[in-house]
Amino acid sequence: MLRVAVEALRRISLARALVDVGVVLLAIYAGGLIDATVAGAPLPDLAPRGFSLAAGIVFVNVASGFYGSSGRHSLAWAAMRSLVALAVALPLTYFLFPLRPFGLEESGLVHWAAMGGVAAVILHRGYEATSSAVQARTRRRTLIFGSGEAARVVAETLRTSDPAAEIIGFYPGPNESAPAVPAEHLLPLTRPLIDTAIEQRADEIVVALTERRAGSMPLRELLDCKLRGIRVYDVNSHFEERLGQIRIDYLYAGWLIFGDGFNQGFARTAVKRLFDIVCAFALIVLAAPVMLLAALCIRLESRGPVLYRQERTGKNGRPFQVVKFRSMRVDAEVDGQPRWAAADDDRITRVGRFIRRTRIDELPQLLCVLKGDMSLVGPRPERPYFVEQLTRQIPFYAVRHSVKPGVTGWAQVRYQYGASVEDSQNKLQYDLYYVKNHSLLLDMRTLVETVRVVLTGQGAH
Repeated sequence: MLRVAVEALRRISLARALVDVGVVLLAIYAGGLIDATVAGAPLPDLAPRGFSLAAGIVFVNVASGFYGSSGRHSLAWAAMRSLVALAVALPLTYFLFPLRPFGLEESGLVHWAAMGGVAAVILHRGYEATSSAVQARTRRRTLIFGSGEAARVVAETLRTSDPAAEIIGFYPGPNESAPAVPAEHLLPLTRPLIDTAIEQRADEIVVALTERRAGSMPLRELLDCKLRGIRVYDVNSHFEERLGQIRIDYLYAGWLIFGDGFNQGFARTAVKRLFDIVCAFALIVLAAPVMLLAALCIRLESRGPVLYRQERTGKNGRPFQVVKFRSMRVDAEVDGQPRWAAADDDRITRVGRFIRRTRIDELPQLLCVLKGDMSLVGPRPERPYFVEQLTRQIPFYAVRHSVKPGVTGWAQVRYQYGASVEDSQNKLQYDLYYVKNHSLLLDMRTLVETVRVVLTGQGAH
């Protein structure tokens, strides 16, 4: 857990988190001071509840992605995350603050001051996410070392997925003779890499060399850049840190073996299992009316069972039976041949289309979580027929089976619904990131993102 906490602090803006803590505490103590003055009583001891609430709000903001450094976002992005964060934080505040020491009398002023401080913090973070001024402060000048196909892929991905990255040019590698990037974006080779990086005011260098044989990697120059305060990344480390994915285009086993992550220790497993049981039980209780209504609608619309059971591949390749609400006709695979689900699939019923779009069809899988076959968050379980096919065609595909499959997952909230081998390969890049970096904090962030996906119907087939 210490590694998880250190990693979390490294990835967020500590200054912004401290400001949020200060705002929440200031609002609480201001309310307490006014309350004590009006009531003519001593200022109550608000420290335990104040710090507990402030820590909880920071956790909610981290899970909502408000402390990331990915630059300016759309108004819809900020509004949706603010809505979800408020839906979590305000009930937390409402139920936390009535819990006070025996004999301590307070009016509702402290309570409402706390809720106001929490709402102000979250709304400010939502506004900040859309601010062009924040984008200017968080923008990173990125120099790409390389000019081949790998460099082109890096640049294209950064332009479409990372608004904070400003690509300042490509510095060709020693053995790269045929550039795959526009000639006008090439930086001159007349000066050493370190001089060019300083002259261009580079914040980071991404090493994206297609050719890495002896002499292609000027290690001394890259070390000089790092010693001058310029961050140096290889392709996979950069995509992992900035975009939450591990690209498999240029991935090699040594990077996975000798790098950090992939921790499957007893403590992490026990915490995750406890989290799964508590959350799954709570969700089943809360969603029971919705599940009963869905079952009734399925029964009324078409013949056949309400629940659909199918064999899927679980942790370490062990098969298990997944349970979902039936969303297709009973003769969907009458020929016995597995098929990918597709957009506007004619096998899906009218009720099925709605419960798929809202993810209601996934709710019975919470029973699989309680049983221990699945986790609340993890790579989505796939059918053995497709697993065999994908393992042959996609490198490192089997790595995703080193953890329990999940009802929702990092790949599901970062990529659209997968309906092909190519989609599975793209989703694997997010699954690898999750398997390598999975933690309670990442699980919480995935659940927050899942709420957004459910509310918007994003990626549903």
